Amino acid sequence: MGFTLIELMMVVALIGVLAVIAIPLLNGYQLRSKSAEAKVNLGALRVLQEGIYSEFQVYRSANAEPAAIPGAVAVAFDSVNSDFGPMGFVPEGQVYFSYGVAVSGDGSGYTADAGADIDADGFVQYWGYATPDGGGAMVAGEVGCNIAIIQPETIGPCTPSSGQSVF
Repeated sequence: MGFTLIELMMVVALIGVLAVIAIPLLNGYQLRSKSAEAKVNLGALRVLQEGIYSEFQVYRSANAEPAAIPGAVAVAFDSVNSDFGPMGFVPEGQVYFSYGVAVSGDGSGYTADAGADIDADGFVQYWGYATPDGGGAMVAGEVGCNIAIIQPETIGPCTPSSGQSVF
């Protein structure tokens, strides 16, 4: 007594239906986990900037690294030869986001931001953290953070569509 051909075909069809449902869900989870990288690293930058400010009474700027916004593949982050080296910012492994820090003219405010096109659809998502300067003004982001959208002293999306992706 074995299985008939129809029974085996039904099992294969059922596995196919399950795969059609599961694979898009898995892709969405992967994209959300890649987005979490920006929030974690912006939190680390915030801690480093506050330490620098407490010692020197100014925040430190950093040009975007990597210089070009990465696509769906992680790229190397050059913390040694970039402006992030003196800050002590060294992300673990390769990164999906480009990071930058813009500082106000008097050094009393800054915006740390990150941008990536992790699903390679041509739309960049931006995340940021901003501390207003002494006069309460926000600093435009180095990578592309829209300061009109970001909430001060909060890590969050910098564009209306960032964080709202349909993945």
